[in-house]
Amino acid sequence: MTVSLSDLTGDYVLDPAHTRIGFVARHAMVTKVRGSFTAFEGSAHLDGADPGRSTARVTIRTESIDTGVEQRDQHLRTNDFLDVPKFPTIAFATTAVEPRGDGEFRVTGDLTVKDVTRPVTIDVEYTGNAVDPQGNLRVGLEGSVTISRKDFGVTWNAALESGGVLVGDKVVLEFDVSAVRQGQ
Repeated sequence: MTVSLSDLTGDYVLDPAHTRIGFVARHAMVTKVRGSFTAFEGSAHLDGADPGRSTARVTIRTESIDTGVEQRDQHLRTNDFLDVPKFPTIAFATTAVEPRGDGEFRVTGDLTVKDVTRPVTIDVEYTGNAVDPQGNLRVGLEGSVTISRKDFGVTWNAALESGGVLVGDKVVLEFDVSAVRQGQ
């Protein structure tokens, strides 16, 4: 059974078992490396009657970066990239939600990576809701945004013999969220 958008008002937490926070970056100027973060937490207040009053916060554990290649993941954890010992989290907090119609929203917020905070705007699609077998109301949201890693102080690179660089500046952050309403 699904409910209408206006009936979704409430407080939610991310379900880490059914949520993916990922990224895509260009490697050697010819291919893409895909990865995700496996440890994170997040909460949201959804206002179904006035979506512009909705809010969300997400905290990602940088040590949980996973590209499927341990040697690369270890390098990404060093001060060349995320500097995990010094910056153990990446954070996002909304500053505005703008309904765009047909279940689409522009979510603006502050993204903090390596203690550098910059505003980002994420195009988000509401993908539906359902009551799970345990009786919990779940909502689904998908979104992505492209950022410049240099804007956040992640500047390491290596020149290629053929020209260009090893790691592209643009990184696509991807969100595929399942959130569970609390206090039902």
